[in-house]
Amino acid sequence: MQIIAVSPDLLEAGLWHQVKVQIEGLSGTWTALDRTASRHRNRIDIYMGTDVQAALEWGIRDVVIHWSD
Repeated sequence: MQIIAVSPDLLEAGLWHQVKVQIEGLSGTWTALDRTASRHRNRIDIYMGTDVQAALEWGIRDVVIHWSD
């Protein structure tokens, strides 16, 4: 399951529910299925399941994402 949550401003930019994205630095296609808290701007959260170690190793970083409207 490769899922992301997107901030509300990215929804306004066209990154709608169920849009497929490519994330530089990660393989595969990811699907936008959730929204972050409204206080966040220009942000995605990457779902890593129950793999806490992978999430800690990934941490917080800037990434480039690509999608088509």
